[in-house]
Amino acid sequence: GRPGFVDSLGAGWGISAPAVFHFGSNEMRMKVGSQLLKGDKWSALAISEPFAGSDVAALRCTADKTPDGKHYIVNGIKKWITEGMYSDYFVTAVRTGKTGTPKDVSMLLVERGPGLDTKQIKTTYSTCCGTAMVIMKDVKVPVENLMGKEGRGFLQIMYNFNHERWLIAVNLIGQARAAVSDTFMWARQRKIFGKTLIEQPVIRNKLASAAASLECLTALLETVTYDMCKTKGGA
Repeated sequence: GRPGFVDSLGAGWGISAPAVFHFGSNEMRMKVGSQLLKGDKWSALAISEPFAGSDVAALRCTADKTPDGKHYIVNGIKKWITEGMYSDYFVTAVRTGKTGTPKDVSMLLVERGPGLDTKQIKTTYSTCCGTAMVIMKDVKVPVENLMGKEGRGFLQIMYNFNHERWLIAVNLIGQARAAVSDTFMWARQRKIFGKTLIEQPVIRNKLASAAASLECLTALLETVTYDMCKTKGGA
């Protein structure tokens, strides 16, 4: 359950809070952003749905404006939402248009309240990270909680995904390096047929292949990181 425990320490917060600062209004940054940084409130990223995961353009959650134009009424279901069980805010992808294209997608900050319910999803890697089904039924959201402009949600999600995927890659490559290191140490200690494992040609070949693959991935990660930080227009 260790990966689940690690995720419970801020995985959902870590991929949702940046969106508040990148796309939220100044008022949202000052109020909500301050609460999130202090740890007074918690947030989650609500993108995936039962019928739409990485295919963001296919999401079905809707947000319709009230006749007075002061609120959105949000209806839909979000699934596999990390830390959703104990989040106070949900950075939510919604459909505000009806053209059937990615231009329909917008981002809303939905606060936990009437009409929003969360149900625990038990996963194989742990329940402590609060993976949830988020059910929204006639949830009233102030128009001030729109992040950026209507119809810009798809681009915002892709921008946010860049950093989310980078973070995941850093985490997994770090874990892989630790695993390979431990394997080398064990192979030098464990003896079989009168020799240590690392003296066996087959084992040496497997370890060499693992190390080579790891170094290739690390080089790619460093190249991408440089591009994100230094290149004009980089992610």
